[in-house]
Amino acid sequence: MMRNAVRGAVAAALVAAVLTGCGEEKESTAAQGPSQSPAQVPSQSPSASAKPSEKPSPSQGGDSTAKDGKVGAAGSACTLPASFDLAPQWKPKPVHVEADSPVAGLAKKGPFTMACEIDAKPAGNIGFLRAWTEDAKSGTPRAALEAYVGADKTASKATYKEIKAGTLPAAEVTYETYSKLLDRSKRETALAVVTPKGTLVLHLGGWDTEEHQEMLPAYELAKTSMRATS
Repeated sequence: MMRNAVRGAVAAALVAAVLTGCGEEKESTAAQGPSQSPAQVPSQSPSASAKPSEKPSPSQGGDSTAKDGKVGAAGSACTLPASFDLAPQWKPKPVHVEADSPVAGLAKKGPFTMACEIDAKPAGNIGFLRAWTEDAKSGTPRAALEAYVGADKTASKATYKEIKAGTLPAAEVTYETYSKLLDRSKRETALAVVTPKGTLVLHLGGWDTEEHQEMLPAYELAKTSMRATS
Protein backbone atom coordinates (compact mmCIF):
# COMPACT_ATOMS: atom_id res chain seq x y z
CA MET A 1 0.00 0.00 0.00
CA MET A 2 2.86 2.36 0.85
CA ARG A 3 4.43 1.68 -2.58
CA ASN A 4 1.17 2.62 -4.32
CA ALA A 5 0.68 5.75 -2.20
CA VAL A 6 4.20 6.94 -2.95
CA ARG A 7 3.78 6.34 -6.67
CA GLY A 8 0.48 8.22 -6.67
CA ALA A 9 2.05 11.20 -4.92
CA VAL A 10 5.06 11.24 -7.26
CA ALA A 11 2.78 10.96 -10.30
CA ALA A 12 0.85 14.01 -9.12
CA ALA A 13 4.05 15.96 -8.60
CA LEU A 14 5.34 14.97 -12.04
CA VAL A 15 2.16 16.11 -13.76
CA ALA A 16 2.23 19.44 -11.93
CA ALA A 17 5.85 20.01 -12.99
CA VAL A 18 5.11 19.16 -16.60
CA LEU A 19 2.04 21.35 -16.87
CA THR A 20 3.98 24.36 -15.58
CA GLY A 21 6.96 23.65 -17.87
CA CYS A 22 7.44 24.44 -21.52
CA GLY A 23 9.44 23.75 -24.67
CA GLU A 24 11.55 20.65 -25.12
CA GLU A 25 11.22 19.52 -21.52
CA LYS A 26 7.52 18.83 -22.10
CA GLU A 27 8.28 16.74 -25.15
CA SER A 28 11.24 14.83 -23.76
CA THR A 29 10.05 14.11 -20.23
CA ALA A 30 6.29 14.48 -20.04
CA ALA A 31 5.87 12.02 -22.88
CA GLN A 32 7.62 9.44 -20.72
CA GLY A 33 5.13 9.61 -17.86
CA PRO A 34 2.06 7.48 -18.68
CA SER A 35 0.01 9.80 -16.50
CA GLN A 36 0.21 12.41 -19.29
CA SER A 37 -2.97 12.11 -21.31
CA PRO A 38 -3.67 14.39 -24.27
CA ALA A 39 -7.20 12.97 -24.36
CA GLN A 40 -7.84 14.51 -20.95
CA VAL A 41 -7.06 18.17 -21.70
CA PRO A 42 -6.92 20.36 -19.68
CA SER A 43 -6.88 18.01 -16.69
CA GLN A 44 -4.39 15.31 -17.64
CA SER A 45 -3.40 13.67 -14.38
CA PRO A 46 -4.49 10.19 -13.25
CA SER A 47 -3.52 11.21 -9.75
CA ALA A 48 -7.12 12.24 -9.06
CA SER A 49 -7.83 8.51 -9.03
CA ALA A 50 -4.52 7.18 -7.73
CA LYS A 51 -3.57 3.58 -8.23
CA PRO A 52 -5.80 1.29 -6.14
CA SER A 53 -4.06 -0.29 -3.18
CA GLU A 54 -5.27 -3.70 -4.29
CA LYS A 55 -5.57 -5.15 -7.76
CA PRO A 56 -8.90 -6.66 -8.85
CA SER A 57 -9.27 -10.30 -7.94
CA PRO A 58 -10.11 -12.86 -10.67
CA SER A 59 -13.67 -12.90 -9.36
CA GLN A 60 -13.87 -9.16 -10.09
CA GLY A 61 -12.76 -9.61 -13.69
CA GLY A 62 -9.09 -9.06 -12.90
CA ASP A 63 -7.81 -11.75 -15.28
CA SER A 64 -6.17 -9.50 -17.86
CA THR A 65 -5.84 -12.35 -20.36
CA ALA A 66 -9.61 -12.54 -20.87
CA LYS A 67 -11.16 -10.12 -23.32
CA ASP A 68 -13.54 -7.36 -22.31
CA GLY A 69 -14.55 -5.79 -25.59
CA LYS A 70 -12.86 -4.70 -28.79
CA VAL A 71 -11.58 -1.44 -30.20
CA GLY A 72 -10.60 -0.28 -33.69
CA ALA A 73 -13.58 -1.22 -35.84
CA ALA A 74 -16.15 1.33 -36.99
CA GLY A 75 -18.60 1.99 -34.20
CA SER A 76 -16.12 1.21 -31.42
CA ALA A 77 -14.64 3.82 -29.08
CA CYS A 78 -11.74 4.45 -31.50
CA THR A 79 -11.66 3.83 -35.25
CA LEU A 80 -8.22 2.48 -36.21
CA PRO A 81 -6.51 0.68 -39.13
CA ALA A 82 -6.69 -2.54 -37.09
CA SER A 83 -8.95 -3.84 -34.34
CA PHE A 84 -8.01 -5.82 -31.24
CA ASP A 85 -9.46 -7.17 -28.00
CA LEU A 86 -9.30 -5.32 -24.70
CA ALA A 87 -8.50 -6.76 -21.29
CA PRO A 88 -11.15 -6.34 -18.56
CA GLN A 89 -11.64 -2.81 -17.25
CA TRP A 90 -9.16 -1.22 -19.69
CA LYS A 91 -11.05 1.81 -20.95
CA PRO A 92 -10.51 3.18 -24.50
CA LYS A 93 -10.90 6.84 -25.35
CA PRO A 94 -10.27 8.61 -28.68
CA VAL A 95 -7.62 11.33 -28.70
CA HIS A 96 -8.40 14.64 -30.42
CA VAL A 97 -5.94 17.45 -29.80
CA GLU A 98 -6.10 20.81 -31.53
CA ALA A 99 -2.92 21.89 -33.31
CA ASP A 100 -2.64 25.01 -31.14
CA SER A 101 -3.16 23.13 -27.88
CA PRO A 102 -0.32 23.45 -25.33
CA VAL A 103 -0.11 19.64 -25.24
CA ALA A 104 -0.24 19.11 -29.02
CA GLY A 105 3.38 17.92 -29.00
CA LEU A 106 2.47 14.99 -26.76
CA ALA A 107 0.12 13.64 -29.44
CA LYS A 108 2.78 13.52 -32.18
CA LYS A 109 5.74 11.19 -32.52
CA GLY A 110 7.57 11.33 -35.83
CA PRO A 111 5.00 10.73 -38.59
CA PHE A 112 2.50 9.27 -36.13
CA THR A 113 -0.44 10.89 -34.37
CA MET A 114 -1.97 9.49 -31.21
CA ALA A 115 -5.47 8.26 -32.02
CA CYS A 116 -6.56 6.29 -28.98
CA GLU A 117 -5.61 5.80 -25.33
CA ILE A 118 -6.67 2.68 -23.44
CA ASP A 119 -6.46 3.46 -19.74
CA ALA A 120 -5.29 0.78 -17.29
CA LYS A 121 -6.22 2.67 -14.11
CA PRO A 122 -9.67 1.05 -13.76
CA ALA A 123 -7.89 -2.32 -13.89
CA GLY A 124 -5.44 -1.28 -11.16
CA ASN A 125 -2.35 -0.06 -13.03
CA ILE A 126 -0.88 3.33 -13.89
CA GLY A 127 -0.38 3.29 -17.64
CA PHE A 128 -1.91 3.17 -21.09
CA LEU A 129 -1.98 1.19 -24.27
CA ARG A 130 -1.74 3.94 -26.89
CA ALA A 131 -2.61 3.57 -30.57
CA TRP A 132 -0.70 5.84 -32.96
CA THR A 133 -1.64 6.07 -36.63
CA GLU A 134 -0.23 7.29 -39.90
CA ASP A 135 -1.82 7.40 -43.37
CA ALA A 136 0.86 5.31 -45.13
CA LYS A 137 -0.62 2.15 -46.62
CA SER A 138 2.67 0.71 -47.85
CA GLY A 139 6.12 0.15 -46.43
CA THR A 140 7.24 -2.36 -43.83
CA PRO A 141 6.17 -2.64 -40.21
CA ARG A 142 9.84 -2.57 -39.20
CA ALA A 143 10.45 0.75 -40.96
CA ALA A 144 7.34 2.22 -39.34
CA LEU A 145 8.45 1.09 -35.91
CA GLU A 146 11.97 2.45 -36.41
CA ALA A 147 10.49 5.84 -37.33
CA TYR A 148 8.33 5.77 -34.21
CA VAL A 149 11.12 4.86 -31.81
CA GLY A 150 13.61 7.12 -33.58
CA ALA A 151 11.40 10.13 -32.86
CA ASP A 152 12.01 9.67 -29.13
CA LYS A 153 15.39 11.18 -28.28
CA THR A 154 15.47 9.36 -24.95
CA ALA A 155 15.06 5.87 -26.46
CA SER A 156 17.89 3.35 -26.21
CA LYS A 157 18.63 -0.40 -26.25
CA ALA A 158 15.99 -1.07 -28.92
CA THR A 159 15.59 -4.72 -29.95
CA TYR A 160 13.41 -5.42 -33.00
CA LYS A 161 11.87 -8.65 -34.26
CA GLU A 162 9.47 -9.73 -36.97
CA ILE A 163 6.24 -11.21 -35.59
CA LYS A 164 2.59 -11.88 -36.38
CA ALA A 165 0.02 -9.65 -34.71
CA GLY A 166 -3.09 -11.79 -35.01
CA THR A 167 -3.43 -12.31 -38.76
CA LEU A 168 -1.11 -9.45 -39.74
CA PRO A 169 2.63 -9.33 -40.47
CA ALA A 170 4.12 -7.07 -37.83
CA ALA A 171 7.29 -5.87 -36.18
CA GLU A 172 7.80 -5.55 -32.44
CA VAL A 173 10.33 -3.61 -30.37
CA THR A 174 11.37 -3.52 -26.75
CA TYR A 175 13.45 -0.57 -25.61
CA GLU A 176 14.14 1.79 -22.75
CA THR A 177 13.36 5.47 -22.32
CA TYR A 178 14.98 7.85 -19.88
CA SER A 179 13.22 10.53 -17.86
CA LYS A 180 15.45 13.43 -16.96
CA LEU A 181 12.86 14.69 -14.50
CA LEU A 182 12.79 11.39 -12.59
CA ASP A 183 16.40 10.43 -13.41
CA ARG A 184 15.55 6.86 -14.32
CA SER A 185 14.96 4.55 -17.27
CA LYS A 186 12.00 2.28 -17.88
CA ARG A 187 10.95 -0.46 -20.28
CA GLU A 188 8.67 0.18 -23.29
CA THR A 189 7.12 -2.21 -25.83
CA ALA A 190 5.48 -1.45 -29.18
CA LEU A 191 4.38 -3.16 -32.38
CA ALA A 192 3.54 -1.89 -35.85
CA VAL A 193 1.29 -3.17 -38.63
CA VAL A 194 0.64 -1.79 -42.12
CA THR A 195 -2.91 -2.19 -43.45
CA PRO A 196 -4.97 -0.98 -46.43
CA LYS A 197 -6.36 1.71 -44.09
CA GLY A 198 -3.03 2.96 -42.83
CA THR A 199 -0.24 2.15 -40.39
CA LEU A 200 -0.82 1.47 -36.71
CA VAL A 201 1.68 1.49 -33.85
CA LEU A 202 0.42 0.04 -30.58
CA HIS A 203 2.57 1.11 -27.63
CA LEU A 204 2.63 -0.03 -24.01
CA GLY A 205 4.37 2.22 -21.53
CA GLY A 206 3.81 2.32 -17.77
CA TRP A 207 4.77 4.39 -14.75
CA ASP A 208 7.90 2.24 -14.31
CA THR A 209 9.31 -1.08 -15.53
CA GLU A 210 7.47 -3.03 -12.83
CA GLU A 211 4.17 -1.47 -13.86
CA HIS A 212 5.01 -2.24 -17.49
CA GLN A 213 5.54 -5.91 -16.71
CA GLU A 214 2.22 -6.11 -14.87
CA MET A 215 0.39 -4.75 -17.92
CA LEU A 216 2.03 -7.00 -20.53
CA PRO A 217 -0.86 -9.55 -20.56
CA ALA A 218 -3.22 -6.84 -21.83
CA TYR A 219 -0.73 -5.93 -24.56
CA GLU A 220 -0.33 -9.60 -25.53
CA LEU A 221 -4.11 -10.00 -25.76
CA ALA A 222 -4.29 -7.02 -28.11
CA LYS A 223 -1.42 -8.37 -30.18
CA THR A 224 -2.76 -11.89 -30.63
CA SER A 225 -6.28 -10.69 -31.51
CA MET A 226 -5.31 -8.01 -34.04
CA ARG A 227 -7.16 -7.88 -37.36
CA ALA A 228 -7.22 -5.32 -40.19
CA THR A 229 -10.42 -3.29 -40.12
CA SER A 230 -12.68 -3.32 -43.17
